[in-house]
Order: sequence, then structure tokens, then C-alpha cells
Amino acid sequence: MGASDKMNMTAADTTGHQMAPRPVDGRLSIQHVGKIYDPEGARVVAVHSANIEIAPGDFVAIVGPSGCGKSTLMNIIAGFDNVTEGQVLLDGQPLATPNSPPRPGSDRVVVFQNGALFPWKTVLENVMYGPIVQRKMSSSEAEQRAMDLLAKCGGLDKVANSYPPQLSSGMQRRVEIVRALINEPKILLLDEPFRAMDTVSKTVMHQHLLEMYRVCHKTIVFITHDLEEAIYLADKVVVMTSRPGTIKSTINVNLPRPRTPDMMMGSEYLALKAQVIAGVHEEAKKAFERGEREHA
Repeated sequence: MGASDKMNMTAADTTGHQMAPRPVDGRLSIQHVGKIYDPEGARVVAVHSANIEIAPGDFVAIVGPSGCGKSTLMNIIAGFDNVTEGQVLLDGQPLATPNSPPRPGSDRVVVFQNGALFPWKTVLENVMYGPIVQRKMSSSEAEQRAMDLLAKCGGLDKVANSYPPQLSSGMQRRVEIVRALINEPKILLLDEPFRAMDTVSKTVMHQHLLEMYRVCHKTIVFITHDLEEAIYLADKVVVMTSRPGTIKSTINVNLPRPRTPDMMMGSEYLALKAQVIAGVHEEAKKAFERGEREHA
């Protein structure tokens, strides 16, 4: 059996649960991307010649020191910002080029760290909202699909008639991810979604996100400052340099799925952690030293 055949198989994890088939859509190619803010004035180079290749269905975490351009890349992929040089392709089609305006689309959905649920709508109404407004589903179709996804994603169907303020922050974040998934995006973009949570809540959310990934198996681009989180969740960890941000290294995470918390005590995980920490800390030191010089 060839490598491509293996990639397209439905994967079974060690618990015997079937992972959703690897998607054929959702291939992201970031090619020599650069972003300069205020090119005629201050000329702040946020990203320089960044190259990342993400296969359909991959879970990729992007890490780096503050100000390295992680969020800039996220905004470019999402279609909220344009590029100064290079290009971004989605399934071989131009998504961002220097001559094109920013172009958001339902094929890419972002979940931000601050949350964006409508507090006056129930959980069910929040999840149904996207496909109804986009006229992709009738009300009855959206309700059926929403309830199905809520049930599959940790029993959220039990709170379908609750309002967001009645839920914990972790449960609200899970609903936001389900609301993103119902739109069937090719890429799910997660911008530090668990940053404000305590350690216990974050650990619980990791397991919920991994279960959602098993059920839906979308391409995920995950921005985080938490290096342990990046290694535990992702297939690849992309380390960015200090500004101007470019790609320092890409580290393959070969830990088996399903991921379980006890893996974080294993030698393979600890070796990956040391590798990622070394790369990020080196760049953080450079950023600090540059800041010291700029303020001297």
C-alpha cells in the first residue's frame, strides 16, 4: 500500500474509535509570504518570507515569541489582511496575493480567544445561525445538523436551550467551535482559544478539542503561546522567529492518537518539549535584547 493510500484511509485509534476520513480539501500553502505595515512610513516588517505547507486534515500549531507575526499570519489566512509579498493558496487557488484585497470566506472560520457567541440566542440558535444566514440549509436542516454536532461534541445537546451567559467559559468555547464546524469550513483557525483558562479547565478543553478533531477531522491552524499545549494537540509545531517573523523550524509530532494526558510524562513528549522550548526561548531572548536596544 502506497503512502497516499494510507493517508486517505479512515484511521482507527487505539481505543477502536474511528477517526473521520482525512479530507481531500483544506490544503494550505504559504509561499514566501511577507507583510509590511505602513510601507511608506514606519515600515514595520511583521512577517518576512514565511513558508508553511499544511496537508488536508493536518493539525498545525504555530508558536513563537510575542510580536513574531503569528496573529498576522492568522489574519492573512482568514482573509482579514492582505500580503505585501508572496502568496497563500488554498487547495491550489490563490487566497492572498499582493494585488488582491483581503477576502474572508466561509471556507475558513476563526475562533478567537475572547469569544463571540450571541448572548441573546440559545446555544442551538447560535450554532444554527451561520448556515441559515448563508442560505446553505433550511431552518429544519440546520437544527438537525446542529443537534447532531452538539451531541457528538461532548454531549452539548443537553444545553441546547441554554443561553451563553448560563454556561462556563469552557463550555462556551466548545459551542463556538461547534458553531464553526457546522459551516463545513475547509480550515478551522483557532487563535489562542484557551489562553484565559486555568490549567484544569484548559486540560479538559484539550480533550474536548481532540474529540472534535476526531469526529470532524478538519485542517486546523492553532495559534498559541503555550508550548506544551502545542505539542500535545498538533501533528506539527511551527516555530516562528522574533520580528520580522519567519519560520525557524517545523517539528513533526509523531505521538499516536488519541492523545492522553499521561503522554506528557513520556520520554518522546519531553524530548519534543525540550526542542520546542529551546527554539522559542532563543527567539524570545533576541526579541528582548532588541527591545532593550530600541529603548536605550
